[in-house]
Amino acid sequence: MANIQSLDPTASPLDYYGWELRRQREAHGLRQGQLGDVIFCTGSLIGQIETTKKVPTRDFSERVDAALGTDGLFSRLIGLVLRSQLPTWFQPYAEMEAKAAYISTYQAQLVYGLLQTEEYARAVLATGRPGQLDSLLAARMERQRILDWERPPVALVILDEAVLHRPVGGDDVMRRQLGHLLKFTSHRWMRIQVLPLSSGEHPGLAGAFNILRFEDHPDVFYTEDMMSGHMTANPETIKEASLNYAHLQADALSVKDSAALIARVMEERYADRTQRDPVA
Repeated sequence: MANIQSLDPTASPLDYYGWELRRQREAHGLRQGQLGDVIFCTGSLIGQIETTKKVPTRDFSERVDAALGTDGLFSRLIGLVLRSQLPTWFQPYAEMEAKAAYISTYQAQLVYGLLQTEEYARAVLATGRPGQLDSLLAARMERQRILDWERPPVALVILDEAVLHRPVGGDDVMRRQLGHLLKFTSHRWMRIQVLPLSSGEHPGLAGAFNILRFEDHPDVFYTEDMMSGHMTANPETIKEASLNYAHLQADALSVKDSAALIARVMEERYADRTQRDPVA
């Protein structure tokens, strides 16, 4: 078992979090089990987090702040910790996404990450690195906090209709995921449109892509393949991507008609069969 004193608090956000948790706990004269009793978890969990064997959650961090009176220290650190759990190649994009004033995204296969429910995201992430599932899931949920800001980015989302029909996680997960999308129908900062299958060939056939716009930074174009992400601020690339996105918007259903299609697919394809009347 690693010893917390051997950790270098400058090595990573997770190392610093564990080092600081140990320091604050000992400053309050508490053993791991005693702190665990106060914040309703096991002393073993405290030890695992102190030695970076386990990634803390936001809820854990808020409870530690309340118990130790650390004035939001761990609640502030947790954002850095969770972002550091994202794949290295994805971290630069996540940082830019959080700073963007406008997000335009076309998604061909999956619901956009900022709009995924936790159980949908879990099913998606489990296909990649299941050994890191919990930390990756927590990091994805942390990304979504930008939607709760007082002034979140304006997000224009186009989903290929195929996304609605792909049963990620099973019928129950999909029903709740589509229901979650419908909650944004009247959202001030979010517009969700569906590109119908009847559109045939279109500029998005090459795959999903995002365009980020900023108040004081050049626009950024982002796409990814199976192994890594690719981000550029090349003006010609941005111009071409913006034109392609405009074509996709023109072919997509209106926000109102998109919501109607989402609701119809949710009802017809993913209906909750347990709620149906029993056979007499």
